[in-house]
Amino acid sequence: MSLRLSWNNEQTAYEITPELVAKLEELLKLAGKAEDVPHGEVALTFVDDAAIQELNKQYRGLDKPTDVLSFSMQELGEDEIEIIYGDEEYDVEEFEFADAAEGAELDGAEESDIREDGDEDDDEGYEEPLGDVIISVQRAVAQAEEYGHSVDRELGFLFVHGFLHLIGYDHQEEEEEKAMFGKQERILQQAGLTR
Repeated sequence: MSLRLSWNNEQTAYEITPELVAKLEELLKLAGKAEDVPHGEVALTFVDDAAIQELNKQYRGLDKPTDVLSFSMQELGEDEIEIIYGDEEYDVEEFEFADAAEGAELDGAEESDIREDGDEDDDEGYEEPLGDVIISVQRAVAQAEEYGHSVDRELGFLFVHGFLHLIGYDHQEEEEEKAMFGKQERILQQAGLTR
């Protein structure tokens, strides 16, 4: 098992090439190694400004486009949705399991004990989801032009930024921002994505 990238393209502003995807996979492995995160799956979606603005409004209350959003599967928040696995229903807000067929409550079960297919976590080929990273390619193209580097570098920067958010990094304070951006830059340098 290892870190895995799954991706989806929902925009037409920039071609997502196999070479770009390979570079993003390399960045994921480098970031995982640097942060001691050897396993998991990151779902990456490329969108346009309108789609990311809608998500930004819905989840952050900001009615404007942004460059990247991250939704971690490693933390529970008040906006979590009900997740159904097989014939068991897990209500994240109430932190309890209910057998959908019988309506019986099963207290004490761990979220990590359940998967979409109902099998154990150690099944070969399954990677625990770390979360979703959504990138506005329109914003990335504009920012690459503004900063004077390639669009691939900007997409790589935003992807690593999103990954670090998934595993718990933040940049609310100046020191946190310096540390996070320093990590991003080192990972990009290792992958040859220089300015």
